[in-house]
Amino acid sequence: MIAVGSGAHNAAAESFFGLLKRERVTRRHYWTSAQARADIFDYIERWSNLRQRRQLAFQDQREKLLTHQSVETGVEPSAPNLNWDTTPFD
Repeated sequence: MIAVGSGAHNAAAESFFGLLKRERVTRRHYWTSAQARADIFDYIERWSNLRQRRQLAFQDQREKLLTHQSVETGVEPSAPNLNWDTTPFD
């Protein structure tokens, strides 16, 4: 059983704050808390949203590729075969 207050309870938040500290906070010195808040807000708005847009763009490109392949071949894209018991040489 996991102890109360463990990082495993909210791993996504722990990961985000670890990344924030590693990429932004430990590299800077803030004179006021308002300055720190503004800088962290800027980081989140700029870089976090940029990463999300890049991920969405990657997904769009993948969907376009699958659609293009299905139009050329006439075969609908399907999930990969993960049946490890059979080999293609049987």
